[in-house]
Amino acid sequence: MAVEGTIYSEMLLLLGGAVVSAPLFKRIGLGTILGYLAAGVAIGPAARLITGGEEILHVAELGIVFLLFLIGLELKASRLWAMRREIFGLGLAQVVVTGAVLALLANTLAGLAWPASFVIGFGLALSSTAFAMQLLQQEGTTNARYGQTTFSILLFQDLAIVPLLALIPMLSPGGETGEAPALPQFGITLVAIVVLVVAGRYVINPLFRVIANTGAKEAMIAAALFVVLGAATLMQIAGLSMAMGAFIAGVMLAESSYRHELEADIEPFRGILLGLFFMAVGLSLDLNVIVSNWTTILLAVPVLMAVKVVTTYAVCRVFGCTHDNAVRVAFLLPQGGEFAFVLFSVAASAAIFPLETASILVAIVTLSMALMPLFAPASKAFLTPDQPEEMEEDFDGAGADVLMIGFSRFGQIAAQILLTGGSAVTIIDHSAERVRSAGKFGFRIYFGDGTRKDVLEASGIRRAKVVAVTTNKKEITDKIVELIQSEYPDTKLYVRSYDRTHTLQLRARGVDYELRETFESGLLFGQRTLEALGMDEDTASAIREDVRRRDEERLALQAVEGIQAGRDRWHTKPVTPEPLIKPTRESKRLDKEALDDKTPETVDT
Repeated sequence: MAVEGTIYSEMLLLLGGAVVSAPLFKRIGLGTILGYLAAGVAIGPAARLITGGEEILHVAELGIVFLLFLIGLELKASRLWAMRREIFGLGLAQVVVTGAVLALLANTLAGLAWPASFVIGFGLALSSTAFAMQLLQQEGTTNARYGQTTFSILLFQDLAIVPLLALIPMLSPGGETGEAPALPQFGITLVAIVVLVVAGRYVINPLFRVIANTGAKEAMIAAALFVVLGAATLMQIAGLSMAMGAFIAGVMLAESSYRHELEADIEPFRGILLGLFFMAVGLSLDLNVIVSNWTTILLAVPVLMAVKVVTTYAVCRVFGCTHDNAVRVAFLLPQGGEFAFVLFSVAASAAIFPLETASILVAIVTLSMALMPLFAPASKAFLTPDQPEEMEEDFDGAGADVLMIGFSRFGQIAAQILLTGGSAVTIIDHSAERVRSAGKFGFRIYFGDGTRKDVLEASGIRRAKVVAVTTNKKEITDKIVELIQSEYPDTKLYVRSYDRTHTLQLRARGVDYELRETFESGLLFGQRTLEALGMDEDTASAIREDVRRRDEERLALQAVEGIQAGRDRWHTKPVTPEPLIKPTRESKRLDKEALDDKTPETVDT
């Protein structure tokens, strides 16, 4: 009972640490991984509330097994083939070059043996997928060219952990004197892989089909766990890592019709166990070793990050990346990765290097992760300064009733209305690419900067009856409006506004007309949606006009009382949903009568 109480209290402490640390570190921008590590350090080495982190680490390594299974599920053959050059070319080169350089430094500077140097070099060559993808998502550049390149390298690094883990037994001191001959062991391994592939192709899918037909959800979850752990155990018996087995099982099921259900079933276990793994890493850290080697750690972190930036940049350039893209990729991947914790823990267990060395390496990786939010923006200093393409300013023939400044999507639609209506329009835009593109479609656009008075003069502003400012940046719009009102006070200004606040600011300036860029399209979209739900066109149109009227009334009130005015009057109050019960015939009749009696004037918008 005492043992059970101890296990129970330890699990409570770990869960409590995860609940507090993960959201806190996520909130301050350091990520949940560092939060789990910090919780493990606080509970274990710092407060000594839990001892024996190595035992928890062995159980928590199942989180890595599940993670590699999920990575395998994502690797469809078609996707791998489309990205083959960047994944298996650029990704392989980045890992090999960076790992070799770091291994050489570990051997020459630290004086470590080659097996230990190899594991350290290639372990530190891996980067954190979680950190890099988080930064790309925050910037909204996941689908940019350098974002795709970064993802390809990270994907290969995720794959590289499998052979690296498989090499650990061969590099360990015991692996050199193993009694099993190399050829029979290789045969056993090959047979195990063939068995796993055949089972994945001909057994697992029919098994899931039978279980799915029974409708037993808990049996499906049990089957998913059985497949992952069974494949992992088979590979372990064959002499390879459990991670290898889970990965192969994932790849075999990547094309399965049950892939998404498997992913949903495994994901909670993966998340909990992976969090527990990082906490166990923190629990197993030796703070005395870290404190006594703090100078080594502080020197190693900048060296590690500098080496990874230089090697990644060089490899990207060799594979045809532009300077700017290579810089961005290099500065997204200088940190150590979560798989390094796995590799170093397994290597220490295999006696490739002592636990003290593993603690120092984990501290180096952790500190490099913590520095990423500060390090990533440094890439801007190495990017090529933006130099907008220039064209010769030629305003021959300019001057019309309407002068339109800016020819983005909003301006293009407005210009079509004006031209179709027979109005003469002079259009200027400061994007050389946009001017060329518009010329292909028959538009006559003049290249020029609308924030310059001489450009406005040359484009015929004094002849214009209306100046339409349709630029797509609020700051540029304000600058143009200020210039025109200052130099040409009698000009009639029609302005595209950015949002509600910008609308109020433009009205305060006294422009003749303004329109929010998404307002009218949003109104029409809402009307058409109501019609799709069964409402007649007249009623839906009346509701749209009612919303427009209410919006205009609130804008007038906000112009006097401020942006917060009118919230209670115009905002829809929260609705508490009623219980989901089967409607009776009487309730249906009453609902229909209430709907028939509701006129557009009484509809609450």
